[in-house]
Amino acid sequence: METIGTIVHFLEAWAPPSLQESYDNSRLLVGNKNQEVQKVLVTLDVTEALVEEAVERDCQLIIAHHPLIFGSLKSLTGKNLVERSIIKAIQNNIAIYAIHTNLDNIQTGVNGKIAQKLGIANPKILAPKKGQLSKLVVFVPHNHASVLSDALFSAGAGKVGEYDECSFALKGTGSFRGSENSNPTVGVQGERHHEPETRLEFLVENYALPKVLEAMVEAHPYEEVAYDVYALQNTHQNIGAGMVGLLPEPMYAMDFLKQVKNTFGGTVRYTALVKDQVQKIAWCGGSGSFLLSKAIGSGADVFLTSDFKYHQFFEADNQLIIADIGHYENEQFTKELLAEKLRQKFSTFAVLLTEYNTNPINYL
Repeated sequence: METIGTIVHFLEAWAPPSLQESYDNSRLLVGNKNQEVQKVLVTLDVTEALVEEAVERDCQLIIAHHPLIFGSLKSLTGKNLVERSIIKAIQNNIAIYAIHTNLDNIQTGVNGKIAQKLGIANPKILAPKKGQLSKLVVFVPHNHASVLSDALFSAGAGKVGEYDECSFALKGTGSFRGSENSNPTVGVQGERHHEPETRLEFLVENYALPKVLEAMVEAHPYEEVAYDVYALQNTHQNIGAGMVGLLPEPMYAMDFLKQVKNTFGGTVRYTALVKDQVQKIAWCGGSGSFLLSKAIGSGADVFLTSDFKYHQFFEADNQLIIADIGHYENEQFTKELLAEKLRQKFSTFAVLLTEYNTNPINYL
């Protein structure tokens, strides 16, 4: 039987918490990581009714996209929905885990699922993030370079876009002198030694850096490893907000909007149909108005997202079509995404999708 900690570890290896936005609170919010799990309930939001559903269906863990706790909690008196939901979960020994903007910011996350629903293959990140990469440089004896490279690749180093096991090697000569307390692999204590060495360079995603450095120390033959880590400002093309891609074939703009409504439901609010036919689509799960300029700059015909304010619609400036389909509507398939991911990995507990509609908005 799996524990909550095992499930959390799996999810956070997929969508590292370090990728969440500064305002977010993706983490285990309620519960003990050592608790065993027989049933998991997957949802978009956590409400009192949702916790009650977890109780009725005998679930030990709720996995939600939106965190129940955003701000600080100074008391638990049941004075509002958040506190009542937490109290009910604790009383019934139900854990709550949130996986929010870190799931938004990975290629196989929320926006990748939307791409599937739109029928768009090979989408690209609309606004790739900077500051997500480091360069690791390490010096190793020639005859151990291949072994060390293999260890670092296995730990996650050397990924560049659609390629992996990427590195650069340069041969030279290193020198060192060990103290009387040293235990050199080569050379003699107290004497300067010159060793033919290879300089190896790897790109490493920042969230993977601790694991990579641990693997480096473990696989390196030297007692003291000579290495450097350089922070990079390169954009990471597989991490960031929103996505953009091409429909298989051009569609009339209104036909596309009708297809979107049929797929996502709700109500589509849209600007003037300044494009007769559309094919290049940009989108962002959740509130994506902050990406409008990126969508325009990408040459998209349509920008699909939610939570646009009245005056923001003017900012389309007849350069594309804004299609606002509602926050719940454009993220609703995140439940499917999480359930699919868990079922592919685990067979030791049941993964249940909530039967409760948490959308707080109703339409006539």
